[in-house]
Amino acid sequence: MTEKARNRLLSLLWLALAGAAAGAMAFSSIYLYLKPGLPSVESLRDIRLQTPLRIYSRDMQLIGEFGEKRRSPITIEQTPEMFIQAILAAEDDTFYSHSGVSIKGLMRAFRQLVQSGSIQSGGSTLTMQVARNFFLSREQRFIRKFNEILLSLQIEQELSKDEILALYINKIFLGNRAYGFQAAAQVYYGKDINELNLAQWAMMAGLPKAPSTYNPIANPSRALVRRNWILKRMLDLRYIDQDQYKNSITAPVTARYHGRDLDLSAPYVAEMARKEAVDLFGDAAYTDGYQVITTVDSKLQDAARKALQGGLESYDSRHGYRGPEQRLDPQLLDDNDQLVDLLQEIPELGDLEPAVVTAVAPQSLSVQLRDRRVIEIPWDRGLSSLRPYISENARGPRLTSAEEMFAPGDVIRLRHVVVSAEQVAKELAEKQKQAGAAAVASAAEALADTAITEDPFATPEGLEETETAELPQAREEWHLAQVPAAQGALVSLQPEDGAIRALVGGYDFRQSHFNRVTQAARQPGSSFKPFIYSAALEKGYTAASIINDAPIVFEQTNLEDVWRPENDGGTFLGPTRLRKALYMSRNMVSIRLLQSLGLDRALTFAEGFGFERSKLARNLSIALGSSALTPLEMVRGYAAFANGGFRVEPYLVDQVLDVHGDTVYQALPLTVCRDCPEIGEAPTPDAEPIDLESLQQQTAQAAQEQEPLELRTLPVAPLEADEQARPRAPRAMSPETAYIMDSMLKDVIKRGTGRKALVMKRGDIAGKTGTTNGPRDAWFSGYSPYLATSAWVGFDANTPIGRNEYGGSAALPIWIDYMSNALAGLPERHLPQPDGIVTMRINPRTGLRTSSGGIFEIFRADRVPGRETYSNYPSIYSDGPDTPPAGNEQAQESLPEELF
Repeated sequence: MTEKARNRLLSLLWLALAGAAAGAMAFSSIYLYLKPGLPSVESLRDIRLQTPLRIYSRDMQLIGEFGEKRRSPITIEQTPEMFIQAILAAEDDTFYSHSGVSIKGLMRAFRQLVQSGSIQSGGSTLTMQVARNFFLSREQRFIRKFNEILLSLQIEQELSKDEILALYINKIFLGNRAYGFQAAAQVYYGKDINELNLAQWAMMAGLPKAPSTYNPIANPSRALVRRNWILKRMLDLRYIDQDQYKNSITAPVTARYHGRDLDLSAPYVAEMARKEAVDLFGDAAYTDGYQVITTVDSKLQDAARKALQGGLESYDSRHGYRGPEQRLDPQLLDDNDQLVDLLQEIPELGDLEPAVVTAVAPQSLSVQLRDRRVIEIPWDRGLSSLRPYISENARGPRLTSAEEMFAPGDVIRLRHVVVSAEQVAKELAEKQKQAGAAAVASAAEALADTAITEDPFATPEGLEETETAELPQAREEWHLAQVPAAQGALVSLQPEDGAIRALVGGYDFRQSHFNRVTQAARQPGSSFKPFIYSAALEKGYTAASIINDAPIVFEQTNLEDVWRPENDGGTFLGPTRLRKALYMSRNMVSIRLLQSLGLDRALTFAEGFGFERSKLARNLSIALGSSALTPLEMVRGYAAFANGGFRVEPYLVDQVLDVHGDTVYQALPLTVCRDCPEIGEAPTPDAEPIDLESLQQQTAQAAQEQEPLELRTLPVAPLEADEQARPRAPRAMSPETAYIMDSMLKDVIKRGTGRKALVMKRGDIAGKTGTTNGPRDAWFSGYSPYLATSAWVGFDANTPIGRNEYGGSAALPIWIDYMSNALAGLPERHLPQPDGIVTMRINPRTGLRTSSGGIFEIFRADRVPGRETYSNYPSIYSDGPDTPPAGNEQAQESLPEELF
């Protein structure tokens, strides 16, 4: 080497060293300048990923999810190895060998910048992406890139590679509100990440680069190109073999949007629980991964929803068809895509699906569904019984042709019905039986005219043997329907501690978010009377006390000028026993009872059931239920009749767990304890509430084993060390009054306005109907010792529901439907008889004791009535006023309802 060349080489070397020194000094200067503003990497160890609030039923069925970001964190051990390889192939195949920064990647990004004049890629490693996602913005500035590099170097020093990768897997945004790959797997495929195949893993691994550009739903063709490139990278890196590559590269794009699937439809419950969570934790409730476990039972909730929707639809069908929901321009029928878009915008309400009429025939409709199917609605599937709505009290005549009501372009509602294979078989057998009978008759007629020369043993025409038919299949049907205009509510709680087991605040949450269980204060009518009767029993009245059911007129300024209350139908019974007055719902008796008690005494007594004094009317009309109350307030009051006289407080949230599964909130409800001393005496352990689900399972098992069933109790949730027991529920009335009222309310079902409930064939149910003037509100509040339930039907605008609608016709069928399902498989259970109760024979006309004949009545031992001394008193035997005349079953079924 010449001297000149040697000097040139030395100069270059010195220049390189000087450049390196200058670069090091510049890097050090930048580091010293930026370091004070860098966040602590140690915080990554304690990072809280934003996880949505989730609401569950007591049996852990998901009923709601709230939060901007959908995220389901997983550990690195729960992540499939091949999926990790797909991520590395797509984003950073040298992840496990570099120190946080890839010089090769940065040089490639710099070269692209020089060549194009703009930033094409950032050359970021997975570690750099973690730094950016947790601490920095996505703005494309050099100062942000320097921060990203410095943070990546720090992260690599303080966290392991697996810890960094786990942060990346759970933090990265992947489109459609999904953060993290587990949530994205649910969004795009409806599965957990470990349930996907290689092609789907590759598709998922392609999302971080550009979630919108490579979205397999929005841009399936570009997403497919990205997926196949990743599969080729995996092949080149020897993560997969040739066969796996060929099988996966030909796989179709199967991604589609999967909204968060809820296990149980209970939106009113979910919204109530959400509000409670926000009250407890503030806005952190939406991001800190809390799990709210409610008291709602999934089976009971589903039964309640179906009962309320079915009851409202039945009420609505009795009042006529109001016509199509909308009338579209018939020209839209030529544009199928636009038609489908319009149908997609119309929500499904109460399982009733929207459809558009495409053609009308005299006896049928052709309609198009949202899935583009065109189906026919025959005459016998909702059309033949159709009568136009005129008013709540009148309907038009039946249609003779579908053309009288419908036209192409009409938007209607359909109910999907699946007829079981068993039912199809029964229908087929009935048709064959009818056809066979007709054929036999025809053949016999033909034989009578047949010449004697013909073979008398030949099989008559029409009765030839046929091959055995295949077993019938279930049949799908669509029936014309209508979204009810009326609304309703149902709430059911456990009487022992007030745990809400089912709650439905309206026909459909998508139709109206107004929760009628908690927000709709309506007059309960005669369903409030039991609280007045209870006060009377506490004061000294008995179930046999005689009150005059006669007209009465009041002239008081706070009851307008003149108030003339009356019974429904305008009839009066004269002197009437208290028991009979309640089950026949005699208004005059209730008013006279309240007069005798005094308004203040009655209001104070009602407060013991949980009613707020300020909400109760301060006049005699309160005896007829004139105060506006919610279904939740009513069911709380009726729970006291179900549990033997204790006031409980309804509650919905039982437990709240944090993101780690630790309990951060535990409800401590007021709980019934029948064997505990009264407040102020030495405490004893509390009785525990009944577990309906466990009891139903025991009942089924006992039926199989033919052994008697013993009730089990629900274990109380673990409490803190200083908690000795649940707080005891206070008494609303004495056990003797509760027992007598329970007997009287059972008579409402056996003999009175609640007789429809006899279809349940249970002796442990009781309750009271309620109907208000108009009538505008229909109620039934009732119970068994297992559940207390209130149902209400009416219009939000407080308009009349129809002159032939009552609590027994509109609300009671809903209660029966729900309670029949809720109590299925449970043995009858009755309140225990208190020591101070005796049974006496009385004359039903006088309420006095008698030595022969008469009826039996129950009394407190210290309030037994006197003995009857009249020898010539009218008959007191089986044909007395308590026993309807023989053959008058119809009269029993249609007892007059109560109005005020």
